[in-house]
Amino acid sequence: MKWLSRAALGALATVASSAAAGQDTDDPLLRPIAPDHAARWLEPRPPTRIHGNSWLVGFGGLNVALIRTDAGLILIDGAVPQAVPAIEANIRQLGFRIEDVALILSTEPHYDHAGGIAALARDSGATVVASAAAAEVLRRGRSGPDDPQAAHLPDFPAVERLRIVADGETLRLGDTEVTARATPGHTAGSMSWSWRPCDPEGCVDIVFASSLNPVSADGYRFSDPRNRPVVAAFRRTFEAMRALPCDIIIPAHPWIAPPGGDDQACRAYADAHERRLDARLAEEQAGSNP
Repeated sequence: MKWLSRAALGALATVASSAAAGQDTDDPLLRPIAPDHAARWLEPRPPTRIHGNSWLVGFGGLNVALIRTDAGLILIDGAVPQAVPAIEANIRQLGFRIEDVALILSTEPHYDHAGGIAALARDSGATVVASAAAAEVLRRGRSGPDDPQAAHLPDFPAVERLRIVADGETLRLGDTEVTARATPGHTAGSMSWSWRPCDPEGCVDIVFASSLNPVSADGYRFSDPRNRPVVAAFRRTFEAMRALPCDIIIPAHPWIAPPGGDDQACRAYADAHERRLDARLAEEQAGSNP
């Protein structure tokens, strides 16, 4: 991949900051969330083609994907609210309009991936698509007690217009199909998305993967009997991820696994996170049995 020069990156950051700061009135949908913490995710990146009709339009630490169809655009994830002007600028840089976005697909209802969705949906008029469990959180703008990280997650702007999809359901927009892949564990409503774009060199299977990381707020124990359903969900997700056709994986956070790979990319992604879960469970058990 070719990235912009340092000067160009700085210019893009300035444009994004000016767009957010130059509004006439306070926009509640763009109010920054955890700005100091989120800044580490928001290194500017130019829009970059993945394959065929698919691009990355996000950041150094947060992936946002864009799919062009002959009936409009599909956006996957929305980053944090303060990132929305830069996402929209990347869409314009590709020659599209934010109003061309017809669907916004949500991977997980956390502020770092869903915080900007409300503003993007308002600006585009798009329908937001999520799992049933994620839709409940998106409507509230707040995680529930079934989320291992709930105790330390900030609220985010609520999403009003939602379409619920089930595992394995296929969305069709124009000439493009995207399939919902339930991947719960990190959140109860986590959803990954797969599609198969083509170009003159051939077709590839792409998976935009939700986080599978077994992290939690302080005091939460995955080994607690009350949390067995969460661990069981992770196990099912690892198996489902391994089984997906997967030439290219795009993880929600790029550092978890760089975009790209081979037909084993999703298996490697699942294997790495299952090792993390096993290590976490062993650590908890060792702590309770010195």
